[in-house]
Amino acid sequence: MKIQITTFAIALAFGAGANAACAEEIKVGSVISLSGVNARGGSGMHEGMLTAVEAFNKQQSKHKIKLVTIDDESAPAKAIAAVEQLASQNVVGITGGATSDLVAPASTAANKAGLVYITSGGTSEEFISQGYKKFFRINNTSGYVRAMTGMFSDMGIKSLSIIYSTKKSTNELANDVNKIMMAKGVKVTLHPFDPAITDFKPIINKIKLQDRPDAINMLGYENDYVGILRAAKVLKPKLKALVGVWQIANAKMATDFPDLVPNVSGTEILPYPAEFNSAEGKQFEQTFKTLYGKNPDYLNEYGFVQAMALFEAIARAADKGTLKQGGLAEEMRKTDRETLIGRLQFDAKGDNPNFIQHIGQHQGGKIVIVWPKEFATGQMKYPGVPW
Repeated sequence: MKIQITTFAIALAFGAGANAACAEEIKVGSVISLSGVNARGGSGMHEGMLTAVEAFNKQQSKHKIKLVTIDDESAPAKAIAAVEQLASQNVVGITGGATSDLVAPASTAANKAGLVYITSGGTSEEFISQGYKKFFRINNTSGYVRAMTGMFSDMGIKSLSIIYSTKKSTNELANDVNKIMMAKGVKVTLHPFDPAITDFKPIINKIKLQDRPDAINMLGYENDYVGILRAAKVLKPKLKALVGVWQIANAKMATDFPDLVPNVSGTEILPYPAEFNSAEGKQFEQTFKTLYGKNPDYLNEYGFVQAMALFEAIARAADKGTLKQGGLAEEMRKTDRETLIGRLQFDAKGDNPNFIQHIGQHQGGKIVIVWPKEFATGQMKYPGVPW
């Protein structure tokens, strides 16, 4: 099997003279989807990781991060092979994982190799019940569920159709959203679909003729959204809202599918163009724009946060002399600080108990945060559909 390897290392801003000569280079692995069906999400996360490398190396004079990236090609078997190859190259930890179906095999391989693994792509509850002592994540299913059900409740909808992929995370999301909305007295109809499906017209037609819901909740990935929205635009069911989850409320969707996404909502921390108020946020934005010549989105933000948390823990362990004695996981659990996605901590299972998503809506080529109200950057267009 041919594995594409990309290495990215940026010289320290303070690297002139003795500091550069004495700086310790530490290798960190990245297993992420740069090709295949998850390439859009994986590439966005990877850009954020590389931005973290740049920012961290500018801040540090003692340690230099070298990120060694392997493209898992959106294939679970290749994610396992990538982790094994990185372990043989003596990386101290791994950041990556575009989706739960890739995080599952990669994190298992990392656990077997005794490596710390951090992700923003593994939101399924299984990851915090498997007992891996070196697994960490910055987000989780409950944070997405709380956002979507909170917004549906504020909308006052009476009926909801959930179209969801039978993949692990999306199946879990659908069941959780269903349970909560039904408890609130909302009529919910579930429409599972096989990840291989490309024609969503039968499902949309059934929703149009039988469900007649106030809103559709789309729980899938980019290709799924494109198929669902294309079918909906043809059949035009009478709706008040279309709400997705990850990989829909971002700049790339607005650019690539401008006819499909107007008024569509999805989970999103950042508005687009992004607005940052904190010193770290401004540094992230400036560094990202310097590297890529564009505005960052939430996928870039996730990659940055997860990588920076790992790099900072590596530096603390290195300073204490415990990095090569298994001290990295202990330092990860000491993480407690404000980040671009809010307060970040890790509990005993490696989960971030503080995570909750926001909801963004595509409006006029931009993404406006419309939920919750205290973080809104604009008014929700409701009712609002693409047609």
